[in-house]
Amino acid sequence: MLDVFTVRHGETEWSKSGRHTGLTDVPLLPEGEARARSLGPRLAGERFLRAYSSPLRRALQTAYLAGFTGPIPEPLVAEWDYGDYEGVTSKEIRARRPGWDLWRDGCPSGETIADVRARAARFLEKLADLPDGSVIVFSHGHFLRVLALQFLELPDAAGGRLSLETAAVSVLRREEGGRLLELWNDTGHLPGQPA
Repeated sequence: MLDVFTVRHGETEWSKSGRHTGLTDVPLLPEGEARARSLGPRLAGERFLRAYSSPLRRALQTAYLAGFTGPIPEPLVAEWDYGDYEGVTSKEIRARRPGWDLWRDGCPSGETIADVRARAARFLEKLADLPDGSVIVFSHGHFLRVLALQFLELPDAAGGRLSLETAAVSVLRREEGGRLLELWNDTGHLPGQPA
């Protein structure tokens, strides 16, 4: 059995305003730092074989503030490359391109969902030979949704139905009977959230 814990990074100015934040390396806001710190107590009882992080600052910073001082920087778990849509909101994109859907159309000069799924598949292959236990991955909203799709063998369009808040914890489980979504978008540990 292998549990893959995933954590979306804490809030940034761009995530707060809904701007697509792919490879632009923006820092956490103070509230994003507080959300990242709240992960420490939430994850304290878990033991991880390995901790991975996107090499982007917002994910690494989240990992460090959550108490993971030496996460393995992993380029495969970086956020979707939004190309021409970097820094643009979905509303602004649809004003120029009515009917646009990230999960179907991808991003001009950036990645398609097939590209992102291929990265997710390569990352999961790295985990295939690990012994029983848990790993944790600090990454980004859209990439983690694609990772879940790939892990669970779900169709592309299902990604649009998976909400994922900043600093949310999710768990994908590989066991003898197959692959399961054990937990999704857990935010009960966040400051100001009901327990």
